[in-house]
Amino acid sequence: MWEYTDKVKEHFFNPHNVGEIEDPDGVGEVGSLACGDALRLTFKLDENGKIRDAKFKTFGCASAIATSSVLTDMIKGLTIDEAAKVTNKDIADYLGGLPEQKMHCSVMGREALEAAIENYQSGGRKKHELEGKVVCTCFGVTENEIERVIRENGLTTVEQVTNYCKAGGGCGGCHGEIEKNIEKIQGDKAGQVTETAPRWAGRLTNIQKIKLIQQTINEQIRPALRAHGGNIELI
Repeated sequence: MWEYTDKVKEHFFNPHNVGEIEDPDGVGEVGSLACGDALRLTFKLDENGKIRDAKFKTFGCASAIATSSVLTDMIKGLTIDEAAKVTNKDIADYLGGLPEQKMHCSVMGREALEAAIENYQSGGRKKHELEGKVVCTCFGVTENEIERVIRENGLTTVEQVTNYCKAGGGCGGCHGEIEKNIEKIQGDKAGQVTETAPRWAGRLTNIQKIKLIQQTINEQIRPALRAHGGNIELI
């Protein structure tokens, strides 16, 4: 049994903005019935270019319904540029959090919003399509999407990636590729720390330097090692 916040329960039992807008300015469809989750989001702009109304139809679990409900609430009154900045973490935080195994619902909400914005900006001529190499063929998840959820949410294991975007949740044949994506992102973060440190390291005391090294190990190095069953200790 999943542990849901009161906010999630509220929007599941009494979802807001269910339905479809007639003659919408933007339409976004993501997921599929075959995969167990599908979402259709529509919105209408006012004369000032702000989202006047937004509605959704979804096939999915309590988290899918709740995230769709709050997302349509969140984007009302926003401009297209402002709405485009909404992340899956914003959606989950608005709900007071989601079980990690259900975080993919917040990602699906963000993807539907992006698809609807893309549909509006292209005048309805362009259909939202997957970009990049497809890593998980079972759920049609691309390398770009996997790397994005890893970066935005600080993911360090294949299991976490599966929870956030379903990649790796089918046959398991893509687990090796997902691990490579995790290592790549962890390497990028470690490189950023290495490049930045010399600018001000000379002004630190020895104790401060030791603390910085320990922090770097805890935040950048240890998670990657633990993902493969290892660890590291500063002596």
